[in-house]
Amino acid sequence: MRTVDPEQHARRRAQILAAAAAEFAEHGVAGSSTASICRRAGIGSGTLFHYFATKRELVHALFAADLPGNQETRVAALADPDPAAGLHRLVTHLIAELADPLAPGLAAVLVLQVNEDPEFAAMIGADDAATRAALTTLLTRLAGAGHRLAFEPERAAGWIQMVIDASYLSAGEDGFDATLQTAELHTIVGWLTGIAAPAPGRTAAAGRAGGRCHDARAKETSR
Repeated sequence: MRTVDPEQHARRRAQILAAAAAEFAEHGVAGSSTASICRRAGIGSGTLFHYFATKRELVHALFAADLPGNQETRVAALADPDPAAGLHRLVTHLIAELADPLAPGLAAVLVLQVNEDPEFAAMIGADDAATRAALTTLLTRLAGAGHRLAFEPERAAGWIQMVIDASYLSAGEDGFDATLQTAELHTIVGWLTGIAAPAPGRTAAAGRAGGRCHDARAKETSR
């Protein structure tokens, strides 16, 4: 029986996902072919179908790759004894990929897939709900510590998610400045929560930073 090298298997899978991310971001799922993904990944179709039978499986795997990192960051943020620091950690994680050139295209893919694929929508919805709950908990703790929130914690959490999502969708527009947008998002969060925005250049020790496609957009590995 042929022995499978787990590390090689993981590298090849990441290589395929990185190629799919680039194709989907540029052409959309419908406009991308398995042949174009294979060419970009430098593999044959047999190898692709060994890992993923359909483009739908690729889309699911692409976005599912970020879920463990999202959960890890939520847990770390909630474990921080300082709710302001925990909130900064989580928000920094959520906006970490605004400068990624693939971000706007993949954000559009996500929106379309959510509307067309109930299973995918459930997966993304569960992750968004967990993030909303974590934000709400942190904001409730902030209010309990004496910070004056602009809205009730759950409403403020919703606004934070909405402005972040809108930023990813607008990231491909002419003149978009990811550094400026990041600073402004922190300012908005500071206004919503009654805490000061971080100084320019400040980042949280958020561990594995990234949004929904961090693993999938990793640098392609060699075969």
